[in-house]
Amino acid sequence: MADQCEYCAYFVYDEYAGQYLCEQDLDEDEIYRFMTQQTKGCPYFKDGDEYKLVRHQN
Repeated sequence: MADQCEYCAYFVYDEYAGQYLCEQDLDEDEIYRFMTQQTKGCPYFKDGDEYKLVRHQN
């Protein structure tokens, strides 16, 4: 699932923290499920690929 985060629109680089962070607000239960891999995928995943639609049109 971590590799999916790399393509998510909510996964952004925070210059202050010096690392990539998820900007989606998650509650404690959701964070626990992600950390223990008890979920099949992120329900908040939003494809951050801006060119996906353009490639589809060609």
